[in-house]
Amino acid sequence: MASNRLRSGITLAAAAALWSATLATAAAPDAKSVTVRYALWDANQRPLYQQCADDFQRANPGIRVRIQQQGWDDYWTTLSTGLVAETAPDVFTNHLSKYPDLVANGQLVDLTPYLRRDGLDLARYEPGLATPWARDGRQYGLPKDWDTVALIVNLDHARTQGVDEAELRTMRWNPQDGGSFGAVIQRLTRDTQGRAANAPGFDKLRVAVYGYQNPGAGGMSGQTEWAALAVSNGFSHQARPWDGALTFDDPRLADTITWLAGLPGRGVSLAPQALGKLGVDTLFITGRAAMVPAGAWMIGHYARQVKFRYAWVPQPIGPNGQRASMLNGLADSIWIGTKQPEAAWAWVRHLASADCQRKLAAAGTVFPAMAGLAAQTQAVFKQRGIDASAFADMAAARTFAPPI
Repeated sequence: MASNRLRSGITLAAAAALWSATLATAAAPDAKSVTVRYALWDANQRPLYQQCADDFQRANPGIRVRIQQQGWDDYWTTLSTGLVAETAPDVFTNHLSKYPDLVANGQLVDLTPYLRRDGLDLARYEPGLATPWARDGRQYGLPKDWDTVALIVNLDHARTQGVDEAELRTMRWNPQDGGSFGAVIQRLTRDTQGRAANAPGFDKLRVAVYGYQNPGAGGMSGQTEWAALAVSNGFSHQARPWDGALTFDDPRLADTITWLAGLPGRGVSLAPQALGKLGVDTLFITGRAAMVPAGAWMIGHYARQVKFRYAWVPQPIGPNGQRASMLNGLADSIWIGTKQPEAAWAWVRHLASADCQRKLAAAGTVFPAMAGLAAQTQAVFKQRGIDASAFADMAAARTFAPPI
């Protein structure tokens, strides 16, 4: 868009002069505040960020922050419409699966000049979180949180079937016979007569409890569906972020997908298309699936809904001798069309500050991006009776970014 290109051409010096004038105006008793519109999709996090906004507004009386929240699908539809109509929010929560298109279309402000001017060191974040949001020396987002993928297991059911938590935490996997992971899946599966999948007479057409349930097909990233197993089998989506050579022809990926696709035929899992609108979480919550992979963003959801004893355990160790998980992190980005770039940057900088990040840790909703705060988040979960250490274990294992 021509108008966006003109806006992106505003020099930092001019923006700074504009910002100084804005502050001078805000100091007057009858001054009108600048409003920064901020969009996010997670309703659970909105109260937390409202606290950050309240603190920010007290420290910056010339800026008001208006938070807009919509569910995932509506969020991206509304954002796309706003970008076309040039009515997008000034600042918005960004996702690595969406942001390459935004960069390609010139919709994001390069934060590098602001970072250099204000001396904000990206080393403050957990390793690997800031790098994917950079390209060609430009930084398009400041990390806000991170997540990994672990397994949630119906512990009551597992113990009844003779599978203890120590065994669940030491599972190994391979694409030939599934390893001990595949054996546990069989033992956790029960037909309507109570027979395990590895027992004589097991009826795969009348299954009461599936030992494992994949959330779906997984798309190009397979974040919760197949990526962890594939990478622990030696697969890699790409050599580095922005590398155009995607390696989906790797036979190690094919072996992984083949093994997963074969589970429904053995009666130990439902086919992804059979999940319908229920979703994998409903199957687990109702006791129909004994073990499912899920991201850290689901910790609170399962804690509120599950009525039996359960446990979060790490992904199984793969043929390469490692556990693996996608390390995904959200970031806050500034729209290139904002009319108040300095105010928008001030808000983004506050979102990434130790003050706001500590509030995120204390809320116990997700893991903050700032290094050293994960332990505090885990402690909050523990106070609620949740052992979320499996996600930290996965963060310390073989991690990888989504394909960008």
